[in-house]
Amino acid sequence: MADTRPTAAIEAVESGLAAHGYIASRQIATAVYLSQQIEKPILVEGPAGVGKTELAKAIAAWRGLKLIRLQCYEGLDEAKALYEWKYAKQLLYTQILKDKLGEVLGDAQTLHEALGQLHAFGDVFFSKEFVEPRPLLQALEQPAGCVLLIDEIDKSDAEFESLLLEILSDFQVTIPELGTVTAVAAPTVILTSNSERDLGDALKRRCLHLHIGFPEQKLEERIVETRVPGISQALRKQMVGFIHEIRTLDLKKLPSVSEAIDWARVLVLLQATELDHEIVKDTLNVLLKYEADIEAATPQVSAFIAKASRHGVFS
Repeated sequence: MADTRPTAAIEAVESGLAAHGYIASRQIATAVYLSQQIEKPILVEGPAGVGKTELAKAIAAWRGLKLIRLQCYEGLDEAKALYEWKYAKQLLYTQILKDKLGEVLGDAQTLHEALGQLHAFGDVFFSKEFVEPRPLLQALEQPAGCVLLIDEIDKSDAEFESLLLEILSDFQVTIPELGTVTAVAAPTVILTSNSERDLGDALKRRCLHLHIGFPEQKLEERIVETRVPGISQALRKQMVGFIHEIRTLDLKKLPSVSEAIDWARVLVLLQATELDHEIVKDTLNVLLKYEADIEAATPQVSAFIAKASRHGVFS
């Protein structure tokens, strides 16, 4: 019999995500568990590259659900996010109706009767058959449920948040011509934000809040080990320690987890066994994306390697 205690269930989330390559902290696993139990979306905030989008992908893989992704951007509107009409199909049917107008009107004796018959056909043009569902509507229509990823919500306009409120609170949406469409099975909704703008209180009230920052060293070592299995334990400890030292600097963009993984792959590719000044200098552009940041970090490279090496010996 399965253990239904919350602690065991949260541990099951951790192991389930780990089986698909996502090493989750206890806080992340707890948020995923609670989201499932109370059917609330999760608003995941934090710097770019810490695993917000990957969390949604891992949940979908672990639960065997379809992942539907809506990438947000400035100017995103209902037609791209929810639905739009199949105008080409409507035009084609209009032409068919025009060609068959005599048959449609049949034996109508008055203008009122003719308009009534045409009105009945007009309703067909705004039926479900002519709707092109976009990600939000697709998510509501999945018979087995899905994971709906609303990625980088902070890049959309504030007006777009209003469109989401009904969907996030009741898993339904109202389309004027069709009425209310309710989810067949409630989707698991993950919204991500890099905090480029403040989100509205109404949106935040409808979500569980989860902040994913840069992980502690032990957790980041586990992440690197999972994603880059070919790296030695000694080099893994040393490189993660070095990255944590780099993050103490006042840089335009601190290296993220995704960049740590890229750097680990590069070091393995170059057959490095340990960090030294030359290999770090030659590959620092993998970690740091701005020349000003590289220039600021370069004078500290030797000292940071030494600190990271001492940590690796005594940890």
